[in-house]
Amino acid sequence: MSDCVFCRIIAGELPCHEIYRDESLICFLDIAPASPGHTLIVPLAHHDDIFSMSEQALAAVAEFSRRFAPLLKQHCDADGMGVYQFNGAEAGQTVFHYHMHLVPAYAGRPAKAHGREPGKPEELAELAGELREALKNAL
Repeated sequence: MSDCVFCRIIAGELPCHEIYRDESLICFLDIAPASPGHTLIVPLAHHDDIFSMSEQALAAVAEFSRRFAPLLKQHCDADGMGVYQFNGAEAGQTVFHYHMHLVPAYAGRPAKAHGREPGKPEELAELAGELREALKNAL
């Protein structure tokens, strides 16, 4: 879908701070993080929401989320981890390509799923590189 920002990222038409990619999904940092380390996990195949997902695509996102969340929590020295997924505008979905948010949570800071301000590109690039390396060492 040419108008889908995530499809354009997957196709290499738009940049992202990629952490991981395999035959079924891509993982990258949110450009407007709700907290440091806010990560998106996106299936390569376009699905508007959970209602149109295949079991295989959903399982791939869930399994990667389960494996990556502890590594992200540890690397970001977070106190918890928000795992968010929205289906439909009324539920808070803003990009209509299924995706999972992993949002590190920190004591004394209110948890939220969406950020408002763009992250600093150099900080995002550095963190993505660190997470790529940590994930490579963990696999």
